[in-house]
Amino acid sequence: MRDITVACLDMAGTTVADDGSVMAAFGAAAAEFGLVPGAAGYDEAMTIIRDTMGQSKIEVFRRVLGSEERAQAGNRIFEQRYADAVRAGLVTPLAGAAETIIALRAAGIKVCLATGFAPATREAVLDALGWRPLIDLALSPADAGRGRPWPDLPLTALLRLGGGAVSELAVVGDTPSDVESGLRAGAGLVVGVTTGAADREALAQAGAPYVLDSVAGLLALVGVGVESLH
Repeated sequence: MRDITVACLDMAGTTVADDGSVMAAFGAAAAEFGLVPGAAGYDEAMTIIRDTMGQSKIEVFRRVLGSEERAQAGNRIFEQRYADAVRAGLVTPLAGAAETIIALRAAGIKVCLATGFAPATREAVLDALGWRPLIDLALSPADAGRGRPWPDLPLTALLRLGGGAVSELAVVGDTPSDVESGLRAGAGLVVGVTTGAADREALAQAGAPYVLDSVAGLLALVGVGVESLH
């Protein structure tokens, strides 16, 4: 059993399924600036978006759209479209995610949900899922300083939740950026999951010491059993 006191779990693709809503929202925002299939720059923009999954959305738009004004406008469109998906019921819990969070907390492990979304979007997702009572903390890049792949999100979670050494921190996500963030933070446990943006090979290449089929597998790694649910 690992001595883990804080678990920092990603949202979209790790604990939350969105039925492709993230990419659809990115596509809608890009289209407003003429980045549509067949247009110059479209393929490059989509490659950047796919390669930076898990990172701060405003930072992605800065790379794709250039100027700060265009980036802010693109990010607003993204947030609006994703909010539409949340209201339409397209954002749902991944199988076993809620049960995993409940089991971790029952075992005394504090849980933070971290995301590249803006705080307003993050809160809308939590409200739609009814997850506010399940977690100890939720963080966006705006709350921590920098988004992934920097270590700010997991380290902020550890500090705010009163965790001890970084060896007591677990970081779980579905993208290479999540993995890099956890490794940079020096987390005692860094886990990639294949329920989202990246496959097993990509997560392993990013340096993930563990790659699991779902976040539910985290319980065995930290020595938490099903009995913790009762």
